Amino acid sequence: MSVKTTKPTTDDRLPILLVILDGLGDRACAELDGQTPCEAAATPHLDGLVRQGSSGVLVPFGPGRATSSEHAHWSLFGFNEIPFPGRAAIEALGVGQHPPRSEPMFHLALRATEVRAGALQLGGRARPREDASLAAELLAALDGRSINGVRFEQLPLRTGEAVLIARGAATRDVSDTDALFEHLHAWIRPLPLVEAADPVAAQNFALTLEQWLRGSRRILRAHPLNLARVASGQQPLDVAVTKWASYLDPAMPDFATQTGLRGAAVTDTALYRGLARVLDMSLVDIPYDSSDPAGDMQRRLSAAAGLLETHDFVHVHVKATDEAAHTKRPAFKRDVITATDAGLQDLLALSTRAVVAVTGDHASPSTGSLLHSGDPTPFVVAAPGLRPDDVVSFGERAALRGEQGRLAAADVLPLLVGFANRPFFLGHRPGARRSVAMPATPDFMPLD
Repeated sequence: MSVKTTKPTTDDRLPILLVILDGLGDRACAELDGQTPCEAAATPHLDGLVRQGSSGVLVPFGPGRATSSEHAHWSLFGFNEIPFPGRAAIEALGVGQHPPRSEPMFHLALRATEVRAGALQLGGRARPREDASLAAELLAALDGRSINGVRFEQLPLRTGEAVLIARGAATRDVSDTDALFEHLHAWIRPLPLVEAADPVAAQNFALTLEQWLRGSRRILRAHPLNLARVASGQQPLDVAVTKWASYLDPAMPDFATQTGLRGAAVTDTALYRGLARVLDMSLVDIPYDSSDPAGDMQRRLSAAAGLLETHDFVHVHVKATDEAAHTKRPAFKRDVITATDAGLQDLLALSTRAVVAVTGDHASPSTGSLLHSGDPTPFVVAAPGLRPDDVVSFGERAALRGEQGRLAAADVLPLLVGFANRPFFLGHRPGARRSVAMPATPDFMPLD
């Protein structure tokens, strides 16, 4: 018996749109009658997408595991098996700097301090406008010093912040000295990481970095500008702290090489501009407008619609939801989500010609002391031919009943690629790298 097959006459591969509402997930809030801000918000456009699509929840790295935005995005972009280069280098690229490849580097910041409980506690940061010239002079006083054969150089970022390049260091495998939190947490020592590739090099560099930081404090405390601040009753910026160890590996693949997709991003901050640049993605940068979440969202979606004409994958980042969470006002976050949804009126129409997914990169609780948490974040995807499930509203509890279940960050791009009719076919190897999708632009055999 012969089976007749019909050869497709059209290319039915679809582009992919991934909209990330930063810090979307949350916890039940008493002032919202036990709902999360997302559940309490009025979201008719997202609800419409849910009814046409399939829902689930994103738990980026497993239950309870809180993550930073940059690590979540790295995995969402299909790079979970590629070493993360570090946020310091990404931030530098995002502000237009050109950090070196193959040199360890760190984020450097000036902090005020006070002694409490026998430890030096970190306090305030440099104020963006009032302290601009002061911070620039203080950082300049630290630039270019060498210790144990390592020369510490800087690339400016923002007021009181720089990228610290450790030229000649053999490793970046040391811990942070910035405790991350905003106020009154101890200045901590750099330690060699237990997973360091070269434990001896990590131990030596941790000691070198500690010497540099302690020497920097002596310079800062004696600086005439800080002495003048003390004389006037102000706190000096007398400590330099480091975090986000980075290293740009020349062998790191770009987005197209790793995923098989031509990628683009609609960005709003240095972090996401830097991510797009380090991965060689096209980008359209739209400055974030916190006064108009609906208009801001609409402008981003319009830019994304244009990029979908020429790219296989478009990422849209929305900062408003995360900033609202950090105010620790659940009703305000609810209102920002409502306003953001008002800018998503074109989302359903886009899902007739593209795979459209909306989720958050992590949860940002709008109550309590946490910056980020490991709580589930709503996820929805809609696309031509996708089988809708029974979920009818966008929110954490409703999404748990969806067909997609609990997704890790590394699951998202393969899932979307499948709905886009682009899955990498296991057992087939069309290129040197096992990409996430079938390559959009394979390496063709040359014609004689």
